[in-house]
Amino acid sequence: MANILLGVTGGIAVYKSVDIVSRLVKLGHNVNVCMTRAATEFVTPLTFQSISKNNVVCDMFRRTENVDIEHISLAQKADLILIAPATANIIGKLACGIADDFLTTTVMASEAKVFIAPAMNTKMYNNIAYKDNEKILKNRGFEFIDPVSGRLACGDIGSGKLQSPEVIVDIINMHLNKKRILENKNILITAGPTREPIDPVNYISNYSSGKMGYALAQKAVELGANVKLISGPTNLEIPNNVEFISVVTTSDMEKEVRNHFGNSDLLIMAAAPIDLKTANYSEHKIKKTDKMIFEFVKHNDILLGLKNIKEKQIVVGFAAETRQIEEYAIDKLNRKGLDYIIANDVSNSDIGFNSDDNEVKIFDKNGNCEKISKQSKINLAEKIFLKIIDEMKL
Repeated sequence: MANILLGVTGGIAVYKSVDIVSRLVKLGHNVNVCMTRAATEFVTPLTFQSISKNNVVCDMFRRTENVDIEHISLAQKADLILIAPATANIIGKLACGIADDFLTTTVMASEAKVFIAPAMNTKMYNNIAYKDNEKILKNRGFEFIDPVSGRLACGDIGSGKLQSPEVIVDIINMHLNKKRILENKNILITAGPTREPIDPVNYISNYSSGKMGYALAQKAVELGANVKLISGPTNLEIPNNVEFISVVTTSDMEKEVRNHFGNSDLLIMAAAPIDLKTANYSEHKIKKTDKMIFEFVKHNDILLGLKNIKEKQIVVGFAAETRQIEEYAIDKLNRKGLDYIIANDVSNSDIGFNSDDNEVKIFDKNGNCEKISKQSKINLAEKIFLKIIDEMKL
């Protein structure tokens, strides 16, 4: 059981916070709720008090029977602080170090991990001032549970909708329960696209951004693993504390995967290596006036090539498809001898290659399937590891 302080700020999504409290209490956690004055305009403190079985704090200067200074007492008591929903206002205050109410004062006085679940109008969420404040807090170690896209209370459609209570509680519970559960495990992750040169100037590639693979690498490090990240060309910041291996072509990636596979406990092939290469590479730049007829040949299939040398390793593949997603994913799972395959629809721009979000179905070799609803790729990475750890007993 953990002591959780839930900060509730003013927005229509406050009603979802009641469900968050209920779920946390059912898991055995002790929840204290702090509401801003604006939050009380949407849901009464009595509602949260009835669910949490604890007094709800709304007033910085209310009378208290305790001799303790209450915001200091709660700050010291909290194992974790969750702010959900978090408005642009509260995030701006925290970024600037403003402590003018009970919630901001308590956060500033606490050394507990702080999770922030934003909820706001999509234009506010995309405003440069908000993005700067979010970046400041992330650099200070605050964790963000990203909102999802959808129809907002104002009628706009876009990002800014509070993440579902189920996902929020799963993330919180995962954090509270994890004790470097991947410690001493060697995890090999591939990410990004590969490039195949046509001539010294031009190449063929695909739209993979590498975001899913990098999120998996970051999350694996947080869970205590020794991580090697083999990445094709991307514009992403390399996660801290990973051994980074840069590659360009599919052959380069295959070579590095084979070099490190034997010492790995888990391989997650999140990269999208291009399947084709030109059969007639030109030593000189091809000009517009040149005859341009290209012949392509297939690359070796990296995962298929590991099937016969796999020993103790758990192998996870990705199936980025545009049609017949389940059928193709299951075929790849069986044909390549995988333990899991993670399928997603890259034809959907909301969860495609360059999106920050993803929605997947995870198939295992026993024929089971689990759908994970749309959420940020970093949150999804945590869910993927949770499933692998739980079912494969890593």
